[in-house]
Amino acid sequence: MNQFAKRVVVALAVFLVVVQTVAIAQNLGAAPQVNVAVQGQTGAQPEGAFLNFVNWIGNVIAPVGAGVAVLGAVGSYATGRGVFRWLVTAAGLLAISGVTRLIEFWLAQGGGGIS
Repeated sequence: MNQFAKRVVVALAVFLVVVQTVAIAQNLGAAPQVNVAVQGQTGAQPEGAFLNFVNWIGNVIAPVGAGVAVLGAVGSYATGRGVFRWLVTAAGLLAISGVTRLIEFWLAQGGGGIS
């Protein structure tokens, strides 16, 4: 087995371990879904499913993407290429995450208005 094939096998094994861990972490099991913005809805209903999608983008995908963009910036810096686009992407993804968390906070506070 040559060096490339060994790397592919190791990368596949690491990928499977990470995917399994993420799949288990995303499972609610029998626990109820709490702190939903759409009261009375579950993840199986359209409003709850949309809320879960927005939360997933803001709380999982955007921060992980920002981390990957920072790693891309480090890699670009190490090879002598420009890093600005990577850092702007990371900042933008963190801004998306922050805005979705802010909206989530506002919705959790309810519609009582400004007091």
